[in-house]
Amino acid sequence: MLKKYLKSDFSRNVLTLITGTIIAQALPIAISPILTRIYTPSDFGVLALFVAFASVFGTIANARYELAIIIPKSEKEALSIFILGIIIAFFLSLILLIIVLLFHNEIVTLLDNEEISIWLYFIPLSVFAIGIFNALNYYNTRLKKFKNIAQSNVIKSTTLSLLNLGIGAIKTGALGLIIGQFISYFSGNIKLSVPIFKNKDILREINIQDIKSVAFRYRNFPKYTMPSSLANVLSQNLTAFITSILFSVKTLGFYSFSLKIIGTPSALIGQSFGQVYIDEASRQRKEIGNAIQVFDSTLKKLILISLPIFGLIFFVAEDAFAIIFGEEWRIAGVYAKILIPLFCMKFILAPISVTNSVFEKQHISLLWQLGLLIITLLIFLIAYLYNQDFKSFLYFYSGTLSIYYIFFIFILRKVSKASL
Repeated sequence: MLKKYLKSDFSRNVLTLITGTIIAQALPIAISPILTRIYTPSDFGVLALFVAFASVFGTIANARYELAIIIPKSEKEALSIFILGIIIAFFLSLILLIIVLLFHNEIVTLLDNEEISIWLYFIPLSVFAIGIFNALNYYNTRLKKFKNIAQSNVIKSTTLSLLNLGIGAIKTGALGLIIGQFISYFSGNIKLSVPIFKNKDILREINIQDIKSVAFRYRNFPKYTMPSSLANVLSQNLTAFITSILFSVKTLGFYSFSLKIIGTPSALIGQSFGQVYIDEASRQRKEIGNAIQVFDSTLKKLILISLPIFGLIFFVAEDAFAIIFGEEWRIAGVYAKILIPLFCMKFILAPISVTNSVFEKQHISLLWQLGLLIITLLIFLIAYLYNQDFKSFLYFYSGTLSIYYIFFIFILRKVSKASL
């Protein structure tokens, strides 16, 4: 059975990416018991705010044109999209720098956190690094250079971990956490850049007209996918921003740590499936007009993987956090346990969510993501109006969004059948 599974290119590519992801995540998680004794929950809260800002703007750094890199048959057209994405990332980063310079004090006051002050200046450059990574990541996916992607994740992880430990050992506060995060954004791009340099002759042929042409041809990505992605990343990171405001940066630290230990590894493994799925779904659409076969196959694999893993985590999370990270961090285990249904649904949904991009149905993603953002805002409004404590808020948040995610899976299946 295992030999049959590994014979397919899809399964081998998924395995390559998952292996890289597991190695990449093993080191930060392995050193987490040390980090929780070097850094305070408030330090992790400041890191969560920094990452939230970088994630929100990093997601749209290329106006989502990077998703189109895998579509063209022509290598020149794909590289034209790549260059377009880098140009957009540069100008977005420049605009963010101007905003930070002009409204720095107002942003610090709004977040009610003085410690984030200096780190706001690092956000524009971080966004540019993420933009480069996005474009390189999808170009390597196009070329099926999945080993490069896996190795890049390992390099980022190693850089992050070494700086977290090294700086944390000699300096108190969130310095080590944020510098490690900042440098890791750049380090992952080195390995991914190799295929670009191998195609430098094609790059020289690309002119401004080529870039304008692909910008117009794939305009639905910034038109529909970018606002859709922005709504999605806002709905996810609003928790960081509003938790800091409504509750405390310490509470945010516990919450973000639970995401790091449980949510991030599962999301990245799901992303590994997604990177292979988008390539296979694109191929099937070109050949037979739909991608229902690979959709159902991927969905089945994700469900079979997720249920036993998240079921086990549900029963051991609270005590495991207290034993491994220190009794102070037990509450983070409680938060992780509450969020298990949502972690599970995100793990299943993330890889197949790119179905809309494959079928160029970005408007469906936009509507769904706007709905997700509205629901998230309503959950926060209810928590504020009824003066809920953070645990009550999390129960409501996890349950409501899990149901909404299930609804979207049914929509995506219809898209994969080319019936919408």
